[in-house]
Amino acid sequence: MKDVITKEQILNHSIDKVWNAISKQEEISTWFINADFKAEPGYKYTFTASEEQGCTQIQGVVKEADPYTLVYTWVVQGTDTETTVKWALEEINGQTKLVLEHSGISNYPGESAITMFGHFGKGWDNCFNLLTEYLIKEVHAG
Repeated sequence: MKDVITKEQILNHSIDKVWNAISKQEEISTWFINADFKAEPGYKYTFTASEEQGCTQIQGVVKEADPYTLVYTWVVQGTDTETTVKWALEEINGQTKLVLEHSGISNYPGESAITMFGHFGKGWDNCFNLLTEYLIKEVHAG
């Protein structure tokens, strides 16, 4: 089974704007999911989805938060399977290349790994759409 979901996008926004959107609690909570989050190694975070999103909590620990690389573990409520999410940003001619990798999904037991791979893939597609919309609104707002 393929074990890593990779999503990549070039954004017409500065690397700092994109970094803030994925690493600052108040920005994550605005465009993605209610977050208790700090981009600090060792921080134990909690993401809490709304009822529309399925009322699921995601918890984990920030492993790396260097400028433009963010890595954290990802444990979905009701499971004890730990996966890893990595965001990597690279500035390219005033734009930002954003690469997301979600790995370790084959750690889910049996057939649930295949199900989770599909759910996560669709979820990250939605996440990238929401992030793009948020960044466009932020640029037009100021």
